Amino acid sequence: MWTTPNSELTGTSTLGAVSDSTVRADEAQQLPLTGERTVPGIAEENYWFRRHEVVYRDMLARCAGRTVLEAGCGEGYGADMIADVAQRVIGLDYDESAVAHVRARYPRVDIRRGNLADLPLDDASVEVVVNFQVIEHLWDQGRFLRECHRVLAPGGELLVSTPNRITFSPGRDTPLNPFHTRELDAAELAELLVEAGFRVELMTGVHHGPALRALDAKHGGSFIDAQIERALAGEPWPAELTADVAGVDVADFTLDPENIDASLDLVAIAVKDPAR
Repeated sequence: MWTTPNSELTGTSTLGAVSDSTVRADEAQQLPLTGERTVPGIAEENYWFRRHEVVYRDMLARCAGRTVLEAGCGEGYGADMIADVAQRVIGLDYDESAVAHVRARYPRVDIRRGNLADLPLDDASVEVVVNFQVIEHLWDQGRFLRECHRVLAPGGELLVSTPNRITFSPGRDTPLNPFHTRELDAAELAELLVEAGFRVELMTGVHHGPALRALDAKHGGSFIDAQIERALAGEPWPAELTADVAGVDVADFTLDPENIDASLDLVAIAVKDPAR
């Protein structure tokens, strides 16, 4: 998420983003790390990957036996996890290289290229929409959420995760991450969901567990800051920091609705209630 080794910055699942890069299906086994999306299998990226993965793990039960759209599927590892339990998984991304990569690497995913502002699906055609670590990239967040509401069947669920603005870009008027257009706190996310027609069933958050809190203490108070400082400096990582990052596991994170403003990432479950 913050490291960009030997790769060019390209568009991915952002609303209206355009990428000039294309990848043939037979070349798509390793999608480059751009700094905009996380990908598996890179030691320096492992913290961010596991931080994203825990939300997929904890939300899989919501997808079991259902038709699921992942709007902004990026590298595709999450859509493939969902395919373990779902009846059908549709993946959608605007970036041509991501679409080619998913098609080649994750054949269980029905991957399509499309704009999140105008979802290429029929009304009420899916039972779950998954949107993890994407909405903060979008220019028109309200329009996207209204599109999610349109394509969901009555009683369907929208699952959203996004960095918590309060802890991700503390004290800033603009996001710290240059790929983010607007970050949200819990109240702002809930307001957007309600305005789009949803009922918010749950607002919870991702937190560090004991092992990561120990790494925070070890690295001067913030394990995250230690990584970001190295990434932004463009310098080689110390072996000890690399080892600590590579050793992070999905079980080192917890989802907990308590103290939501101190969470690292927000996770919302929003429901499209049947019309009365």
